[in-house]
Amino acid sequence: MEHNSTFPIKQNELDMLRDEATSYIKSVQWEQSQRAKNKEDNGNEESILLYLSRANNGSNVHVTSISKTILALKKRLLPESVAIPIFLNQTLYAVQEGITLGVWIKDSFYDASGLSTLIENKSVLDTSGKREYESKMHTATAYFLFATAYKILYDLKAHASDDLSVMKQKFAGIPEVSLLSPLKGISCQLFYYDKYLAHPDIIKSDKDVIDFTVVYFEALIDEIQLRKSSLEYTETILDRTYKLEKSDFAVSGWDNVFQGTAKSKAFNKIKFEQIVGNRDAKHFARRLTERMLSYDFEAKKNPFQELGGFMPVFMGYGIPGTGKSMLIAAIATRLKEHCDHLDIPFLFHPMPDTLISTFQGGSAEKMVAWMKPLQDPSKLIFAPIDDAENNLQERTTQGVSAGVKEVIGVFLRYTEGAYAVNYGNSSIGLFTNLPEMLDKAVISRVQGRFKIDGARTEHDFLDQDHLWWRKLDTTMPDFVNMQGPENYSYLQDQGLAKNMGEILNVSNKPTEERVLQAYDKVEKHFSTNNHLFYANLYMEIQKIFPFFSSRDVRNIQSAISLRLTDFDLEEDWFDNPEIYFKKDYDTKFNMLQELMRANMKGLDFSEIRRQEVVRYLDNVATIADTDFKRKVDARVNQMHIDLKARETFGN
Repeated sequence: MEHNSTFPIKQNELDMLRDEATSYIKSVQWEQSQRAKNKEDNGNEESILLYLSRANNGSNVHVTSISKTILALKKRLLPESVAIPIFLNQTLYAVQEGITLGVWIKDSFYDASGLSTLIENKSVLDTSGKREYESKMHTATAYFLFATAYKILYDLKAHASDDLSVMKQKFAGIPEVSLLSPLKGISCQLFYYDKYLAHPDIIKSDKDVIDFTVVYFEALIDEIQLRKSSLEYTETILDRTYKLEKSDFAVSGWDNVFQGTAKSKAFNKIKFEQIVGNRDAKHFARRLTERMLSYDFEAKKNPFQELGGFMPVFMGYGIPGTGKSMLIAAIATRLKEHCDHLDIPFLFHPMPDTLISTFQGGSAEKMVAWMKPLQDPSKLIFAPIDDAENNLQERTTQGVSAGVKEVIGVFLRYTEGAYAVNYGNSSIGLFTNLPEMLDKAVISRVQGRFKIDGARTEHDFLDQDHLWWRKLDTTMPDFVNMQGPENYSYLQDQGLAKNMGEILNVSNKPTEERVLQAYDKVEKHFSTNNHLFYANLYMEIQKIFPFFSSRDVRNIQSAISLRLTDFDLEEDWFDNPEIYFKKDYDTKFNMLQELMRANMKGLDFSEIRRQEVVRYLDNVATIADTDFKRKVDARVNQMHIDLKARETFGN
């Protein structure tokens, strides 16, 4: 459902609710249910669950105070310190702010859903009115807890440890969640949160307090997500976004931006020089990293977007075994190294293999959870989709699962359309051996493409072998008793090219026959430096390939823009980030324009345009042809099988 309107959460309105939030932190009372009291588990969790279930010392109602527990923790962990240490203070403040925001969201739901009116008339409600009142109360409570937990995560996530797996193992889950009323809901959650904090095995250091708080409130969000399908009257939750004034924080329905984004996935570190051949791909990857690093965190935009040299979606394609996975790792390695050097947060966010779900709607939900983090403007994000043909396969092909269709639907919505937000800090890379199997609408989102063709020259093959036998050479010198080449030093050709011009074996004419015919036909009437040449060429191409559209023309335009911005950033900019990377947006933009102008002096616009059009149209034809050829081969193969079967059974 579209989130169609945004409402501001004003700071001065929150100020009025802070006392209410503080009162919850000072003291809540909760009566445990029998089920939660009897919850005992085997194994290492037993002691903690038992401890939680006996939290009341025999009495039914128990009062807890988080602020007292935090003070007790301070005494236990840091007896010498006078002030409350920073992590404890930060956590306490984040929980208070989270509850304050939750109260605001709850009040807003009361008004928007008509629950306020029901409360005023509670004494005169009939049966259906009472049912509506209870139902809206449950939804209000769930939304209150969700918003509270979400804000706490927003404030603390960045300060938590990278690896929370140890804390997650200690954590035995939330024994119960109450949605009866907001007061009961928050009391129940703070009661168990407090009990965990007071448990000596959970908190061993002040940093553990932040880590545990993140684990606990992530678990609470999961609990609410599990229950949200049973809630009614959620229209006023789903149709709006609440944005906190003077902050990036926003609550949009039940969307959880933190889902699955916790931290970068691990990858093998690989240098571009270790990849043999693939000059086009390596050059493209290098440009991509330089452009992403130019993103401005203050302005939340990228100067390369304005210059036309940024690609939110790109594609690398080639035959199997030519180094796709290595290339993904090399892009991630280069980005990570530069980000560490420049002190920029980086997220390596590959699409998981387990995206397609057998449940209806399950794949879409997983895909939204994967794509949502790409809208986070606070870090650089590289999101590769390896073997893209598995999840983004042509939807019209026979036997394509409903899951694939859901995934493609979400992909298209988030890459262009109402949901698409692109700050110029994230890039999705499709990597495939079978580009012709990708959905046509998906391919048309691709703004940059390159071939991953592996070793191609004598020197490439020499280097590929050298990378293998040099390991033997280092462990056992003289064991590899063979002659090397005379005038070539190993890996000399595997460095990065200066620009695309160096790589392109510029063919003056298209190589694909039908494209060539169309090209020659139009060239009889117009020369290639005439705008009409392209207008007529596109019309001819459309006759041959009906799926060729305005979007293809836009993709050609962005390919030309990429060539115009195909210049190196100065070496010393990387060594001294203050010169360029740490400058404000306008300064960066002006510096890039200078570089671009200097670079363009050697370029001829009409020639670059011609080269890129030829490259693109050849590419379109190849992909269409391969698809057609594969279908024909499959049909021929089937006919051979049928024939053989008839012969066999006929005998």
